[in-house]
Parts: sequence; C-alpha cells; structure tokens
Amino acid sequence: MEIVIEKIKERKEVIELVERKGTGHPDTLCDSVCEEASKALSKYYLEHFGKVLHHNIDKGLLVAGISKIRFKDGIIKKPIEIIIAGRATSKVGDHIIPVRRIILKAAKDYLRQFSLAKFKVIVDVKPGAANLVEVFEKKVPVANDTSFGVSHFPHSELESLVLEVGDLIDSESFRKKYPCVGRDFKVMGFRNDKKTVVTIAIAFISRFVKDMQHYKELKDKIVSEMRQRFKVEAYLNTLDSYEDASSVYLTISGLSAEQGDDGQVGRGNRYNQLITPNRPMSLEALAGKNVNHPGKLYQIMAYRIAKDVYEKTKAKYVEVKMLTQIGKPLSEPQVVSLRIEGEATKAEQIVRENLKNIKKIQEEIIFS
Repeated sequence: MEIVIEKIKERKEVIELVERKGTGHPDTLCDSVCEEASKALSKYYLEHFGKVLHHNIDKGLLVAGISKIRFKDGIIKKPIEIIIAGRATSKVGDHIIPVRRIILKAAKDYLRQFSLAKFKVIVDVKPGAANLVEVFEKKVPVANDTSFGVSHFPHSELESLVLEVGDLIDSESFRKKYPCVGRDFKVMGFRNDKKTVVTIAIAFISRFVKDMQHYKELKDKIVSEMRQRFKVEAYLNTLDSYEDASSVYLTISGLSAEQGDDGQVGRGNRYNQLITPNRPMSLEALAGKNVNHPGKLYQIMAYRIAKDVYEKTKAKYVEVKMLTQIGKPLSEPQVVSLRIEGEATKAEQIVRENLKNIKKIQEEIIFS
C-alpha cells in the first residue's frame, strides 16, 4: 500500500458552484430506495449466513407518472414507476433467499413517507456472476471491483450554506410553517468574489395553494425568509410564468416525479449530501452497492479520513483519494492520496487507523 501526502497552498476559485438535491428529488428517490434495499438484503444475509453475500442493486430508474394539477386539488392519473435492477445471491445450498420480496418491502417501507404520491415498484434482480460471488468467500473483506473513492473536508462557506438551506427546507418546522412546501427541492449555490446567489426549486403542494395570488404570496414569503436568514441573494422557482396552474411549480404530492421528471441512481448527491464540481468528486453511484464495493466503501472512508485528519491535526483542508484492485484486501488499497493544506504530521497514522476499522465501518453503513 502506498500512502502519498502532498502539501498544497490555499486555493480559492473565482467562481464556485454547489448543488444539493432534496429528499424527494427523483434522483435522490432512486438512490435512497436502492440503498435501503441493499441494507435490507445485507441484514438478511448477516442474520442467516453470518456475512454479507454478493449483491449490487445499484441500477435504479424512476419513470415519472402523469397528473393533472389544479389549485387546491388535482388528480394523479398514472403512478410513479421505480425500477430496481442488479445482481444478488439468491440461493445458498438448499436455502432459497427471497431477494425480490426483501427488496420490494424495503422500497415500499421507505416510500411510505411520501404519502401523497402513488408508486409502482418493479424489481428485476438476477443472480450474480460466479467469480464475484467467490470474492465473498474470503476471510477478510476483499474488493469486488477495481474502483476508487474521493472526498474532502471541511466544507467551504458555500457548501455549508447550501447544506443549511437544504436542511431548513427539509425540516418539519419549515414544512409546518409552510405546508405548501413539498419534499422535492433543489438548491443551487453560486459564488464569485462579489456575491453569493442561491437558486431554489421547491415543488409546491396544490391542496395548500388557493389560487395564483396565494402562490405568489407564499413564494414571496419563502424568498424573503431565505434572504433574511442567510444574507444572500435568493430566487425561487424561476421558471414560473403565472399563466395558470400548469405554468408554476405546483404538484399534488410535492414531488416533480408525479408529472414528467424522471430519475436515476448515481445522479444525485455524493456521500457528503452535495454535488461539488469545484472539488474532486467520485462519479460512481454509491447507493445500492454492497459494502465490499470500493466505489461505495472508499467514498465513505475518504470522507471519514479527510474529516479525521482535519479534526486531529492542524490541517485547514484535506482531500483524499483511495484506489484498489478487484480481489485485493480492502484494508490494503493500492494507493491512498492526500492533498493537505496546513500541517498534518499524523495524517499517515490516521489513514492506517481507519483502514484497520474496515469491518466496523461496513457494519455502521449497513445499520445506519
């Protein structure tokens, strides 16, 4: 294993962009459903066989439904379809594993929180390839793919702002104050050396909006609160043309997926709940992968290591990249690369300590 530590100087781009997709965004729905299904399968495997068996159910697609929107009302004509596909161990000796039933239950249990929406869940999961299944026979956790993970810490001011705005929108207190606010939202942050701008999209719930004038009033109140609370330029639902109910961001369920907005696993937030084009970023989907997949595990470990180094040393900023080869012990990556601003004399020791805790981290992922 090679651990490479590179010292870097403070860098601050002229332009910074940060995005966060909300809990009800179509891409987030796909990620969350596949991740919950993977956790459910992992728990079943652990309970019956003492270890997590091979599976990757990280191929998920959301096909939007059809609805007819009116102020104070509306009709859902066709449900949202979520298709879950992938591979999973379905038989051990004479023991038949109810893979489809486990996945279906996990998905439906998760989707119950979106009570105003209608969903149809389709599961198409086949047995895994024999050579990948064999990876899970090893006594130590072994990588079942050649892949990498990347993360950074701490958050920039703009990243923290976008997280805070998203947390506020998704909070029970905010939805209680504004019942019209749906679970589907997106926050886009922009910063240059002169200003910070936040552009927000929120799916309004039609039953709580009387008419166009009421929609405008609610929108103005939310924008005003965002500007006062966060001291930034804030804009909301900028596509609105105010012609009729179909020309503003109005939904029955609070989800854009009920009418025309599709989704896919891997297009949503990274492990840190952000999409950060100004930072190194893993492109591979985390959701739905088993805990022996470095594309999942190393994304999480890279974040933990970066945070650990930042909190336990004098580092001001840390980037971590981790790579391994299929079939190799996950505790022995091919390379761990750290780019550090400031002093971090214990960085290598911190990396090794985290790698010793691979099994514990895997358990925390499954039971989180």
